Amino acid sequence: MANITAQMVKELRDITGAGMMDCKAALGETSGNVESAVDWLRKKGLSKAAKKAGRVAAEGLIGIVLKGNKGVVVEVNSETDFVARNDLFQGLVLMVADVALDVGADVEKIKVAKAGSLTIDESISETIAKIGENMTLRRAAQLSVGKGVVGGYVHNSVSEGLGKMGVIIGLESTGKTEEIAELARLLAQHVAAANPQAVDSSGLDPNLIVREKDVLADKARTQGKPANVIEKIVEGGLKTFYKEVCLLEQGYIRDDKKSVAQVLKEAEGKVGAPIKVTGFVRVVLGEGVEKQESDFAAEVAAAAGQS
Repeated sequence: MANITAQMVKELRDITGAGMMDCKAALGETSGNVESAVDWLRKKGLSKAAKKAGRVAAEGLIGIVLKGNKGVVVEVNSETDFVARNDLFQGLVLMVADVALDVGADVEKIKVAKAGSLTIDESISETIAKIGENMTLRRAAQLSVGKGVVGGYVHNSVSEGLGKMGVIIGLESTGKTEEIAELARLLAQHVAAANPQAVDSSGLDPNLIVREKDVLADKARTQGKPANVIEKIVEGGLKTFYKEVCLLEQGYIRDDKKSVAQVLKEAEGKVGAPIKVTGFVRVVLGEGVEKQESDFAAEVAAAAGQS
């Protein structure tokens, strides 16, 4: 029997919105496996959310640089949010993004690439020495299209191209560049708000689809539905799921009566050529990084005990 800790229960509760006792029961039934516990709660109809973005804990900035048919997004972490407002740190992040635009998204290649007389790694070390706080280049991603535009959007912007979330999106088209660029900017905003997982269903992880089918089928079985009805419920449930997680099928944030695919089709008439979304990248500062939380009261008590 797995040892179910209060932290595990809290994590599951944060993800699902389910009650504390239900979360504890789910973890007990699944030997402490959080992912399986999420599914267990969903099958019981107790989960209020199928998925929640990874916990954001790290500080620093996301930087994006766009240049015609190419764009890049980078994440540079710092220890405190205060540093993110420092001009020197902001300049460093944009320098990293500029280099990544040329050398690609491989972090190790970016670190050894030169910006002026120093490598990026040396520039980071120099900035650490000046500011007195640790910094790391965590990740980078790049998109390019043959013909068309890579557009972008920065959320919670602190300066041009810098903020807490960055999105880049590729639109392939031979149409009017200025209009495609504006559409790319608007679609990047949509991606920031709607958080799709893929352009369309073909881009989803097959295991994710299997998992969704299993949840839908098991939930229908517990409601006593016959096999032929379960099949239809799963089919309908998958269509709803795709509308939630696939960019082209999502309701457009500026007009939810239209899907993103319909918005693209309408735009094709204005730009004078077909438009294809080749891909997108959405990066949230600190996503998936867990910052160690200190217990201030415990620290004070420990210090008092030592004095």
